[in-house]
Amino acid sequence: MCGIFGYYDRHHVRMDDARLQAMGRLLRHRGPDDTGVRERDGIAIGNRRLSIIDIAGGHQPFVSDDKTIAIVQNGEIFNHVELAAELSGTPFECRTHSDTEVLLRLYERDGIDFLHRLNGMFAIAIHDARIDTLFLIRDRIGVKPLYIHDDGTRLCFASEIKSLLSAGVPRKMDPVALHHYLTFNYVPPPHTLFEGIRHLMPGHLARIDRAGCTESRWWSLADQQAETRTEGDWIDAFNETLDDAVRLRLRSDVPFGAFLSGGVDSSTVVGMMSRHMTEPVNTYAIGFHEERFDESPYAARAAELFGTRHTLQKVDADMLDLWPLAVWHCDQPHGDVSFLPTYRVAQLAAREVKVVLTGDGGDELFAGYDKHRNFFARPTAASASDADFRHAYHANLSLFDEAAKRTLYSGTLSRQIGDVDSRSVTDPLFDDARHMDRINQALYIDMQLLLSGNNLVKPDRMGMAVSLEARTPFLDYRMMELAFRMPGSLKLKDGETKYLYKKAVSSLIGNDLAYRRKQMFTVPVGEWFRDSLSGFVEEVLLGERTIGRGLFDPKVVRTLIDEHRGSKTDRTRELRALIAVELWARTFIDPTDFVDVAAPDFQSLGLDLRTAPVARS
Repeated sequence: MCGIFGYYDRHHVRMDDARLQAMGRLLRHRGPDDTGVRERDGIAIGNRRLSIIDIAGGHQPFVSDDKTIAIVQNGEIFNHVELAAELSGTPFECRTHSDTEVLLRLYERDGIDFLHRLNGMFAIAIHDARIDTLFLIRDRIGVKPLYIHDDGTRLCFASEIKSLLSAGVPRKMDPVALHHYLTFNYVPPPHTLFEGIRHLMPGHLARIDRAGCTESRWWSLADQQAETRTEGDWIDAFNETLDDAVRLRLRSDVPFGAFLSGGVDSSTVVGMMSRHMTEPVNTYAIGFHEERFDESPYAARAAELFGTRHTLQKVDADMLDLWPLAVWHCDQPHGDVSFLPTYRVAQLAAREVKVVLTGDGGDELFAGYDKHRNFFARPTAASASDADFRHAYHANLSLFDEAAKRTLYSGTLSRQIGDVDSRSVTDPLFDDARHMDRINQALYIDMQLLLSGNNLVKPDRMGMAVSLEARTPFLDYRMMELAFRMPGSLKLKDGETKYLYKKAVSSLIGNDLAYRRKQMFTVPVGEWFRDSLSGFVEEVLLGERTIGRGLFDPKVVRTLIDEHRGSKTDRTRELRALIAVELWARTFIDPTDFVDVAAPDFQSLGLDLRTAPVARS
């Protein structure tokens, strides 16, 4: 696990040393153990390393014997042992136990087609001086981030946007990305909220040379075709595939553990971990003192079932002080405040381990959310025309619809956005998935948007904030491909979410955990916006500095606040999203100089979370 960074200058001009060093320094939380940079002919690739595999021999970049090929990666290649064994006794034999050297040797042997051999999570940079080309590659579903800025002369890349900013990339908001953010509650890739910075899409690679940058897709989840099997055969395939995915992710030269909430996903992963380990699994959970938000009794039940070495920390649900820190580490606004408890449990685990396994991806693969059950409970979900189905599911995903956004915008912002419609984000994905049944079409949208745009950002950024690697067995490519060969009717059946999945794991984790009601990992911020934090909401959304930004109509914002405060309509999600935009702007856009500083707090942003007077309607 690492952070990667670098640049490709088409005129062979070297970047200023101070800026190149700053790019790496801004990623030190991703890789505090080691750093390395290789620069030649106006091209550089660099790495900040969190040492997990081959502590002594894994220094990056890895360079070929003839010095023409150099490679860095952020991530882990889980089948590197098998790949290294395949290379043994050939001219491409590995000399270390590092998974990054395996990448180098495979590229030497197979060229860029080596990607299809990899089982892992990764963002990879390869400089091949023989063809004067830089390759940037992102894993199949986007577990690892990779951002690009290309001004036509110099292309810069990094694992986090702040690293690009430290290289002098302009800091300007992209109005179209903001438009999409307000639809989805996160910025959907490849957009970012910074004009000129884009996220390389999952399953894509970029080829950069003197002529320009071309991107292509090297893997697509949409390539899967439906299969017919008995339920028993599907259950066997599910358990065998997930069990092997867990087994591969236990490879580590440092201590590791798992997040355990007591939900079906984390309990299943821990249960399978326990099958392959001779020592108890280290599990970590946070609980809330407020009983109605507290999942910790379920986590304790799962920990007892599998005999784990369980660490629980009870905390106050009110952890909004962490919000500026979360924005800093995410580089972009997210309306999802479950980033905050995720940070707390990552912080807890990082005291003892460097790696955790998580249950991320299970809901998106197997229809685990209430939104799936509720949407497909509509009689029209099956009978609607394709166009009406697309429109309805897009609306189901939307925070602000197109009309509401236009009402919210200032005149200036509305003109900047023009006639852009956020259906331009979902329509191409529906086209990709047109051969799937409707449940799988909906899940494909979630996999490509919600997962890569928000739900995988959470464990990566909050884990990396405390130098903790998160591994996701459900997102093993074999598991994803199996899931999208499975009919949607076996994922959501008679109102039961994760229908076949729960049947498959009930013998492992028990019916109580398999069929317990899903509880979201979040905090009751909406209640606080009505009372104890109503003054803060006023300050951040209607203060002079915010209004001066000229993005939103203050009268419309006032209406949203008043509706929420008066309990007329629950506007929690809308207010969270707007507050996150302002926190982001004060963190990344307003500073006159972008400097290498620690994460901000509310005071440094000119806001007072705790002492603002309570506003009363």
